[in-house]
Amino acid sequence: MTGQHTPRSLIVSYYGAYGRGSADRPAGPVPIAALIRLMGAVGVDPPSVRSAVSRLKRRGLLVADRTADGSAGYSLSADARQLLDDGDRRIYAGPDADTGRGWLLAVFSVPEQERHKRHLLRSRLSRLGFGTAAPGVWIAPDQLYDETRHTLQRLGLAPYVDLFRGAHAGFTPTAEAVRRWWDLDELAARHRAFLADHEPVLHRWSERGPSPEDAEDAYRDHLLALDSWRLLPYADPGLPAALLPEDWPGVRAAEVFARLDGLLRETGAGYAEAALVGVA
Repeated sequence: MTGQHTPRSLIVSYYGAYGRGSADRPAGPVPIAALIRLMGAVGVDPPSVRSAVSRLKRRGLLVADRTADGSAGYSLSADARQLLDDGDRRIYAGPDADTGRGWLLAVFSVPEQERHKRHLLRSRLSRLGFGTAAPGVWIAPDQLYDETRHTLQRLGLAPYVDLFRGAHAGFTPTAEAVRRWWDLDELAARHRAFLADHEPVLHRWSERGPSPEDAEDAYRDHLLALDSWRLLPYADPGLPAALLPEDWPGVRAAEVFARLDGLLRETGAGYAEAALVGVA
């Protein structure tokens, strides 16, 4: 398996795929009863849904709201919408062949009396996909600049960090340096695990294609694939293909996810929409 599908992660994946509407027409609050039904389709029981929602509220990602008929529901916060918008650029971008964009460096200094923020900064930079170039110096592809700024500002960490943009000027060839900055063997293993879980699902759906009668199954397989995939472009932050091994499994993993998303999203949305009006 590519990783445990936790209730909290599945709820975030649901909102990212189906529960936020568009930029000019945001979706309304999702009733808790509908969210329980939607999570039940992927094997999450009601108490786990309620517990995960409470944690997401405490983190400031969900806010309590009322639907048009007065039912209790939950909407995305502004921070959560920004987080999902930033995530879209990674999740759906696919592998990057461009080696000319340069690199983004993050250097931070935290006063001793606030040393707990050092761990938070290291953890957050790692989760954004930064590698370690040297002690206290973190590196990522330059296209992560906007998302890095948004994330550090949202968490109140920007005052401790300086960001720099530039090229790798030697002395080690860049492809060799990338192997030092990131654990490519571990990243490759994660891509292969995704393929082992989801490539057979793609083959099954490709043989016949989804129909409206398959809406719940399409929703389930799409949400599970998205939930497995969406963390991989953070662990593997869009490293240029020219700097990776020729047989890099991330290329195939990205293709499998893109095809599953294209095959299942629309049919799965039919189930998600029906659940919101209580007729699923």
